[in-house]
Amino acid sequence: MARSPGHLISTLIAGVREMATDYDAPRRSEADELAEDSLEELKARRNETQSGVVDVDEDATAENFELPGADLSGLSGEDLTVKVVPKQADEFTCSVCFLVHHRSRLSEESGGRLICRDCA
Repeated sequence: MARSPGHLISTLIAGVREMATDYDAPRRSEADELAEDSLEELKARRNETQSGVVDVDEDATAENFELPGADLSGLSGEDLTVKVVPKQADEFTCSVCFLVHHRSRLSEESGGRLICRDCA
């Protein structure tokens, strides 16, 4: 049995009507849903997501850091001794950073204050 072209058009229009989406209708987002939640629900949700336990990474502690090229394994419990040399005649102490520099690093001398090139 042959169908008329009008019947096919009406069938297509009916199918389109069933699948049509109203793009003018307001859409609900997650922010809208959160705005309507009660204060008690929000507090309960916050307490569920937070934990009182602090994650401590054992590998990140300072005692486990390894310095490249430094073998400190033989120094455990041993005192380190350093020979302190007094300031030489060709050295000065910067009045800003208080480091001892060679006289060639002197930038300016004003009012008895010696200042190194790094601090000038």
